[in-house]
Amino acid sequence: IRQPYPSARVIKHEDRQSIADHPVHPPASVGDPWQCDFPPSLGYTIRARDGVFQMYSSPDSEIPVQGFPYPNLETFCRDMQRLCTMISDGPLKSFCYRRLSYLSSKFQLHVLLNELRELASQKAIPHRDFYNIRKVDTHIHAASCMNQKHLLRFIKKTLKNHSDEVVSAGGMTLKQVFESMKLTSYDLTVDMLDVHADRNTFHRFDKFNSKYNPIGESRLREVFLKTDNYTGGKYFARVINEVASDLEESKYQNAELRLSIYGKSRDEWDKLAKWAISNRVYSDNVRWLVQIPRLFDIFKSNNILDNFQQLLDNVFLPLFEATNDPNSHPDLHRFLQHVVGFDSVDDESKPENPFVDRDVPKPAQWRETDNPPYAYYQYYMYANMTVLNHLRM
Repeated sequence: IRQPYPSARVIKHEDRQSIADHPVHPPASVGDPWQCDFPPSLGYTIRARDGVFQMYSSPDSEIPVQGFPYPNLETFCRDMQRLCTMISDGPLKSFCYRRLSYLSSKFQLHVLLNELRELASQKAIPHRDFYNIRKVDTHIHAASCMNQKHLLRFIKKTLKNHSDEVVSAGGMTLKQVFESMKLTSYDLTVDMLDVHADRNTFHRFDKFNSKYNPIGESRLREVFLKTDNYTGGKYFARVINEVASDLEESKYQNAELRLSIYGKSRDEWDKLAKWAISNRVYSDNVRWLVQIPRLFDIFKSNNILDNFQQLLDNVFLPLFEATNDPNSHPDLHRFLQHVVGFDSVDDESKPENPFVDRDVPKPAQWRETDNPPYAYYQYYMYANMTVLNHLRM
């Protein structure tokens, strides 16, 4: 027997009572956000074993310490093969289509029957509408977190106030960089920046990637939108802090911004952490995710890396070292308190062999110039993150 729908008066009374007991705003951070506890060293020796980092009780030990389980490659391949078989199964696809059609129709029926009732109940809740509920942008690269008008305003302001600052190793000032492009601040427009991703970038990763270069110039990206440049990334930090200030002023908007770690060198993490701390890039409304572009083939072709294990070492070993002994990477230890996840990005339209089996070369043996399949990246990133999370618990 269905219960009668409660009246708006009852809903209004009950919601007011519950909301009164709940704080409207989250607790504000107190003190220096980059200050944190430094626990003592765990004393483990960290080594990679078939592409996955393991903890050892001593440098001479050959048996990993128990308590850091992770799925092995054979299990991953078996589960992936089963999933691919399910995806290509005809009767299952027919069932899923009927099921989704049924659920869609059921939802439309729910809307027709209850739309007015739900609207009345929403109106009965005080101080809650679309503009004052918590909203989080969950997939934004930090280099594109500002709108194009904000970026234009920031570039003009920086060119006006800091035109004589040296911004390149060749000794060029900011003013000289713009003069070399035959541009002045008066010439700059939103259309000239051309950083807005429109319909022409759909399924065109090359065009989408070019939108990160203001005016199509990689020099401006290097100056304004990089953390590791001649100026120490201070312009990039300033514009991010301006965006964060806007988020704080709106109160109900939050963002998870992406920063890139490429895996080209072992000190990338330390440089990124130093940039964040030295430039005070922090906001209660912002959390950080780290994205790892799948660019091993480019690094291999340019003789930056010899095998895939080196990329894994550069990405994960500093994290394990900072967790095992925070004093070995103090800035990184502080920075990791505000990192909430990882992401992997690349041009997904490129053809590749999607299957990985247990006979695939181990990371130390992968020396081909071809990029490993997405599933290969996925397994070794997930396995290492699993061990890392166990270690950090």
